[in-house]
Amino acid sequence: MFTSQGPSLRELAVQALSSTEHGYDLLAPQFDRTPFRTPDRILDATADALRPLGPFPAGLDVCCGTGAGVRTLLPLCRERVTGVDFSAGMLAEARAALAAPDPGPAVDWVRADARALPFAGAFDVAVSFGAFGHFLPSERPGLFAQVHRALRPGGLFAFPLGAPQPLTSPWYWAMLGFDAAMRVRNALWRPPFVMYYRTFPLAGVLADLERAGFAVRLLPLAEFGRRDDGSPRWRLVVARKAGGAREG
Repeated sequence: MFTSQGPSLRELAVQALSSTEHGYDLLAPQFDRTPFRTPDRILDATADALRPLGPFPAGLDVCCGTGAGVRTLLPLCRERVTGVDFSAGMLAEARAALAAPDPGPAVDWVRADARALPFAGAFDVAVSFGAFGHFLPSERPGLFAQVHRALRPGGLFAFPLGAPQPLTSPWYWAMLGFDAAMRVRNALWRPPFVMYYRTFPLAGVLADLERAGFAVRLLPLAEFGRRDDGSPRWRLVVARKAGGAREG
């Protein structure tokens, strides 16, 4: 799962015993060489699904990390793309790795907590990749309300969401074990490191998005196939803020 250029087991342990923010500051130089970075295949599928809904004047990558989502937004936006993250280390890596295309939209990097975004009515599309495990279920409504506030009327909030793993899958038990270990760690050690894999169920997510003021639809990401029951393995959640010319 990890390359020889990625973090060692000792480095991961040090990161896991730090706060969430400091842990990612430490991990930042090696983050793109870990399985925690969203695979290009998912980023590309998201871009393909959003392309018919654009182009967009301004885009926002929420919890941008090292900038993979910003890179995904660049071909979809005309004026500017902004990445926001609370980790200074991750933002430093993003700035070093990604320059604004010429010609192309401007690129901005903002250090801020996604639970208190410093934007109001500034963006036409927002995305997020692989970050929702860092928010407790009780924080999810506030997070969605912040994204809703950051969007212009008619703006979209989109993110990929995989189907739950079946009980027969080793990944089900691996994620269950990871979450249990993190709960024990956070009960015994401070500061907490918030990272869970099984706290973002589709039904709860949809309900919280609707309560935040979004109208939601689900787009299957067909390239990932379907499960035995016929449901998509991956979906793109597309939440639209009411109003604006793009509504419909």
